[in-house]
Amino acid sequence: MISRRGFSKAFGVGTGAAAVSLLRLQGTQTASAAPRSASPAPAVPTVTPGAHTTFPRLKQIRAGLLDVGYAELGPAHGPAVICLHGWPYDIHSYADVAPLLAAEGYRVIVPYLRGHGTTRFLSERTFRNAQQSAIALDIIALMDALKIERAVLAGFDWGSRTADIIAALWPERCKALVSVSGYLITNREANLKPLAPKAEYAWWYQYYFATERGRLAMEDKTLRHDLTRLVWDTVSPTWDFDDATFERTTAAFDNPDYAAIVIHNYRWRLSLADGERRYNGLEKQLATRPVIQVPTITLDAERDPFTPAGNGASYRDRFTGTYEHRTLTGIGHNVPQEAPTAFAQAVIDVDHF
Repeated sequence: MISRRGFSKAFGVGTGAAAVSLLRLQGTQTASAAPRSASPAPAVPTVTPGAHTTFPRLKQIRAGLLDVGYAELGPAHGPAVICLHGWPYDIHSYADVAPLLAAEGYRVIVPYLRGHGTTRFLSERTFRNAQQSAIALDIIALMDALKIERAVLAGFDWGSRTADIIAALWPERCKALVSVSGYLITNREANLKPLAPKAEYAWWYQYYFATERGRLAMEDKTLRHDLTRLVWDTVSPTWDFDDATFERTTAAFDNPDYAAIVIHNYRWRLSLADGERRYNGLEKQLATRPVIQVPTITLDAERDPFTPAGNGASYRDRFTGTYEHRTLTGIGHNVPQEAPTAFAQAVIDVDHF
């Protein structure tokens, strides 16, 4: 369950020369404002994306409103890293990253978010809410259940937003942060303003989900399969994944709450669906765009259509602690699965800030 401290608060680079060289060989451009650590971070070995396709037997634990399904690798008493997936993805985004981190002595936790995989709501009466603060509290509850006081948090897409929120509102639980696409905390008022047409075009599915047709498509297994495959193809244009890779992830979409969670998430962001009053205090805090003070590495993927121009400049002022920004050339939206070595290196590096 959520700790009393977490509940009350909720509701009231240092890289060594070898590591830097490795990242540059992989097409990573860095811009650093970080003092170097006295103990350089080790360079992780290069892994071919897709080298690992499975996790050890998944675990389940009751945490907050959920029975959470998760993968765990590495020593039980190692420093914790929690890797958070996005949409339309699942824990397999970290199939290559997790073994790399475990080999360096980390306890790696990769949970299915609410509505995905083997994660289930404990009560049929619980509203299938996917607003940002509710998902963040799921991870706080998971940490409490696993008796993890602090962890390095790393994520992309929904996972980045969730990690950003925890780093901003509960910095005592976040040792350091790796955030793909930078600062993704949602400001619903700002979301009411139109973007440039090219940017709106990239978000086509968000607007589709605002319609009844979109909801029905997510409930239909065949249409859902083809829609999510189209998203993979368009947001990761250089990723040469095979059908088996995609099918391993689509199994997570058979969760009985998947469609409800996805539709609510995108409608809530556009102010087309309400959240729950219990989270109003948190959402008011998040609407102020709180700064993140924990050590952070942000990653931008060059071929991701959602990556803002300016090499991270648009969100630089939201990170006030030790900080480094990296751009991954030739990489699309699903960064940990497309560039596992660079992602794992960022986790290890930020832990050495």
